[in-house]
Amino acid sequence: MSRADRALAPHDYVIVGAGSAGAALAGRLSADPSVSVLLLEAGPKDSKTEIRIPAAFSKLFRSEVDWDYDTEPQEHLGGRRVFWPRGKVLGGSSSINAMMWVRGFPEDYDAWGEAAGADWSWAGLRPYFQRVEHVAADVVRDNEDETGRGGAVHVNEPRSPRSHTATYLQAAAEAGQRVVPANGRDQRGFSRTTLSQENGSRFSAADAYLKPARKRPNLTVVTGAQATRVRFQGTQAVGVEYVQGGVTKTARARREVVLSGGAVNTPQLLLLSGIGDREKLDALGIPVVAHSPEVGKNLRDHLMAVLAVEAKDDTLFVAEKPGELVQYLARKRGMLTSNVGEAYGFISSDPSIDVPDVELIFAPVAFIGEGLIAHDGHALTLGAILVQPESTGSISLASADPLEKPIIDPRYLSDPEGKDRAALLAGLGLCEELLVTPSLRAATTGAFVQPAGGEALTRAERDERALVDHAHTLYHPVGTARMGSDAGSVVDEALRVRGVTGLRVADASIMPTIIRGHTNAPAIVIGEKAADLLLGVGAKRTAAVEAR
Repeated sequence: MSRADRALAPHDYVIVGAGSAGAALAGRLSADPSVSVLLLEAGPKDSKTEIRIPAAFSKLFRSEVDWDYDTEPQEHLGGRRVFWPRGKVLGGSSSINAMMWVRGFPEDYDAWGEAAGADWSWAGLRPYFQRVEHVAADVVRDNEDETGRGGAVHVNEPRSPRSHTATYLQAAAEAGQRVVPANGRDQRGFSRTTLSQENGSRFSAADAYLKPARKRPNLTVVTGAQATRVRFQGTQAVGVEYVQGGVTKTARARREVVLSGGAVNTPQLLLLSGIGDREKLDALGIPVVAHSPEVGKNLRDHLMAVLAVEAKDDTLFVAEKPGELVQYLARKRGMLTSNVGEAYGFISSDPSIDVPDVELIFAPVAFIGEGLIAHDGHALTLGAILVQPESTGSISLASADPLEKPIIDPRYLSDPEGKDRAALLAGLGLCEELLVTPSLRAATTGAFVQPAGGEALTRAERDERALVDHAHTLYHPVGTARMGSDAGSVVDEALRVRGVTGLRVADASIMPTIIRGHTNAPAIVIGEKAADLLLGVGAKRTAAVEAR
């Protein structure tokens, strides 16, 4: 039977979205030969050359492997629309991201546990992180008993970091900050980034879960298939309607449908399928299947503002020179193995805040305009990221047309007390302090690339301009199909969509609160957890199933 014929045959499970969670879910489910799985992905296969080359990730933005979204104009960012890249390819955003493996804090997951039960706390999810991670033996760590050694996702130290990354960490120490191992027991402080890479190349969720499963007869992966709605019989989900090559088709599910489209596409599909606020669905002429007002609400994202300064040498400015390309192709070493964001640190914007609310990030290059705007010269980028935003936004439908892009409105910096703005400015303030440490002062010229001419401004003026004129997403939207024990949540503790049967959600949209880390790792964990929920097993699965 051809792949096309298999796609039209009924399957036990139909999964929408082959991103971080969807790939993990499909890989784990299909490890059980007694079930059949159909995985639908709107984008193409992950064969584009730039996917493999770590430093080339920004070249994937606004390409055919990106959903190419923009937000609504943001009132507190000068009325600008903010570009939101999201992966539209096997592996999803794990195929176009900066590969930073940053778990988040135990307190983040304990907040999930408060919202959705102890299984979602740090103690409940820690075995899943261990099952996901294949952390290399040479990675420096202080949590050996909590680190996964034989998991699906390869996690490594950077192969060829720039010398200025060590300079940045030295500057942090000079400024009185701690330097700590990445993902350690206490992550307060600064770390060199660990990466979802193997042998100098990106290691995506597709690499981890779909490639090992590609010969399984019970897994069918269909690309170029954009889901347009979930099909119901009454309130029972029975399949997914999708468009492939301009033709509308239907995938039928014998057991369940799982949406893994991410924090933008999952709420969009729920709304298109009649699950959302009744009044708004009626206004669009969409038949209501279940009244669920919170679908698309509770959107949170990490907002980042950066300062970029001219540097003297040894940056990624020359990463595309022929010699670097030869070094990468021949040895998988050199500048092209860089993920760009080579170091980071967690700080509190106010001494009274116990668990950090701001992340600082470092890139040994001018990372301007999401990496889409080139700078002709050596430069360093220091950024501040709001990792515990008070502001919330929404995803909504522009129309009932399933192929029209949804309305994305994160409402950045809209919290009435102004805590988000204050925290980001405090983070930029520490970036300023780092720039005048002996180590970074010796490595830079004092001239600002962003904001341009910033050396002629006061610190306050410079930071305000960096925030209002240039702040952008760190690509971590979550929460738009919130999980919880309360009746108002979109999904329950088992990821079942409330108000219907046979339909679950497994992706970053279910996160009750946003984490302080980066969302790729927990999104994969959510996919693993969802597989166990569907198969009815615990975190410690039998060796027989695990080995398949």
